Amino acid sequence: MSPTAQAITQPIALPAGQFTMGEKAIYPEEGPPRSVRVAAFDIDPTEVTNQQFGAFIAATGYVTDAEKNQPGFNVPGGVVFTVPTPNNPSWWRFVEGASWRHPEGPDSSIDGKAFEPVVQISYRDAEAYADWAGRRLPSEAEWEYAAKGRSTTTFVWGEERNPDGKEMANSWQGAFPIHNSVRDKFGRRAPVGCFPANGFGLYDMIGNVWEWTQTIYQTNHQPSMETSYAIKGGSFLCAPNFCQRYRAPARQAQEGSFSTNHIGFRTVASRP
Repeated sequence: MSPTAQAITQPIALPAGQFTMGEKAIYPEEGPPRSVRVAAFDIDPTEVTNQQFGAFIAATGYVTDAEKNQPGFNVPGGVVFTVPTPNNPSWWRFVEGASWRHPEGPDSSIDGKAFEPVVQISYRDAEAYADWAGRRLPSEAEWEYAAKGRSTTTFVWGEERNPDGKEMANSWQGAFPIHNSVRDKFGRRAPVGCFPANGFGLYDMIGNVWEWTQTIYQTNHQPSMETSYAIKGGSFLCAPNFCQRYRAPARQAQEGSFSTNHIGFRTVASRP
């Protein structure tokens, strides 16, 4: 367990501010850079953990989308990353029985992983938790402002992805999707707080798991699919040779009903 996982629970208050959204873009959908102002808000210092989500389930009896029969499969389950093989070259597979309690399928478990980020969570699931907590999901602008932590560099910690060989976030080291050297010591999700905080004192805004935002995904800033939302931050599957999305401006579209073992969330609340 991360030494900080239990200690960091109180939301962090961020001041209103102006920042350049889409700065240091690498992929076309991240730009163009534009000046954006956000009102004051507070944000969870870490991704919502299995322990925190479990408290919500215990209090409400809520059933997640992955625990219900899935369209086209007629069984509960979720999507799981699996290293491809010659016989099955796809690295994404629907796994019957995958859920927040069993992120990689029925043979997996969150026992002993209370402080890892909860995954196999759809947008609706994340929103339900936030409502229960008296909070909400962040907008994409709020999320990016928070992730930057006042930085203006390519990565929130500087211009080098791994300065002096030190891994600054939970990502993939090696040739994705075949080989991960696990130089950062985590093959999948890391307990929250294992890597340095950003300039606002927030952990795992980059890497570990993608995070839902409440912003409908846009291309060239025009709404596309109403059921798709912008997810931010990259995950443990991002690699230099495939997905350089371990950066604050990175964004990706995800259908709201989708759940997988590398998407989680954190919550925010507006401030006066």
